[in-house]
Amino acid sequence: MQKLGLTQSLQQKLSPQQIQFIKLLQIPTAELESRVEEELEENPALEEGKDEPDEVVDEYEDDMDSSSDDDHLDVDDYLRDDDFSGYKMQGDGDNEDKEMPIAMHSTLNERLMDQLGFLRLDDRQYAIGNQLIGSIESDGYIRRDVDSIINDLAFSQNIDTDVDEVEEILRKIQTFDPPGIAARDLQECLLLQLERRPDDQNVDVYVAKLIISECFDEFTKKHYSKIMKKLDIEDEDYVKDAIELIRKLNPKPGGSSTGLVRTQYLIPDFILTNDNGELELSLNSRNAPELRVSRSYSEMLQAYDKSDKSDKKLKDTVSFVKQKLDAAKWFIDAIKQRQHTLLNTMRAIVDFQYEYFQEGDESKLRPMILKDIANIINMDISTVSRVANSKAVQTDFGIFPLKYFFSEGIATDSGEDVSSREVKNELKMIIDDEDKKKPLSDDKLEKLLKGKGYNIARRTVAKYREQLNIPVARLRKEL
Repeated sequence: MQKLGLTQSLQQKLSPQQIQFIKLLQIPTAELESRVEEELEENPALEEGKDEPDEVVDEYEDDMDSSSDDDHLDVDDYLRDDDFSGYKMQGDGDNEDKEMPIAMHSTLNERLMDQLGFLRLDDRQYAIGNQLIGSIESDGYIRRDVDSIINDLAFSQNIDTDVDEVEEILRKIQTFDPPGIAARDLQECLLLQLERRPDDQNVDVYVAKLIISECFDEFTKKHYSKIMKKLDIEDEDYVKDAIELIRKLNPKPGGSSTGLVRTQYLIPDFILTNDNGELELSLNSRNAPELRVSRSYSEMLQAYDKSDKSDKKLKDTVSFVKQKLDAAKWFIDAIKQRQHTLLNTMRAIVDFQYEYFQEGDESKLRPMILKDIANIINMDISTVSRVANSKAVQTDFGIFPLKYFFSEGIATDSGEDVSSREVKNELKMIIDDEDKKKPLSDDKLEKLLKGKGYNIARRTVAKYREQLNIPVARLRKEL
């Protein structure tokens, strides 16, 4: 049996203006220009250029007020909670993952197929070679075992072959450029590259081949003494020169030939200049496009006010016009709010890190987290995060992403807090100056940092070392 009931609920719902502002705030400068162009194409009521004189805006506002009182045209007819699709916002629907066009070049697969065409292969061998090249991954390796490739040939192309025939064609493909291509593991990849170097008069190449083929496990673990003992080599220089040669080889021969080229330009959102000790902050002009509401669309509303309001077609037309005018006004307001928020946030960062921006000395960076800036500008942490994650500032000593200035604090013996970036720099300097024959462990690094006045734990040292992409002591060892 059905029953009727009355319930009361309270919900928070973002308005279209808020959604528009959030999406505009988080995009970087490089994308803002294309976003503005997209809006200009889709909304005829939005135009580029300086704002019209105030009387045009006033006429638009007055006409909206008079029209809203008119019984024949209600705002709810064209602006409802369930009908936000009339105003298209960036990120709605499938457009969230839209990417900018990128330059296309010949792919690794295409270049290998071109080289395959120079081999004198019959149709059967060519099909096998095609299958092998298709199995090569973007980094240049074939990780599928030969038996699986044989099964693929049997089921997909009705070619009955065996391991010997497939490996014979694979060896021919492994002679293609780039060197080391079509290897099945790192060991084979390095050997393929070494085989292209003559070793009849080059001791380094000969020893390098022995190390990779017979002592690969010891080489990866940097057990150099075991390598010398196993190969019966007494002169340490032979092993040292051979290892230096191996390090120059490419472990990912296909890594630079994926066929897709993405060039990323770091366009600063802010420009900070130091004029005799006075810091001057300005917003990049690309972040402040000159937009205005179309005068012709505003005049359409004036014409409607003087026309016969009982005409249904005219009423529908005016509803569309007012919807576009509202959308244009929302977009302009969102751009202005974006500019205001960006400047407020950056001014707070500059004031907080004033000493650093005076000289550019990393030791002057103060510990700063998102909450510190959020408290200064009286905004939510998520707003500061959106600004910091995708924006950059141009200074007299380089262009830096805003995330660069945020760091945790580490206590010192004097009771002060210093930036974790300063500790990382000190850690890097210690590791750069260490004896590579006896690299320092994390425990020793911890003691050295504590000796310099930084109260830091060993696991924090390990975390900072990993963030700096510095391997453990054993892997830093050199002959």
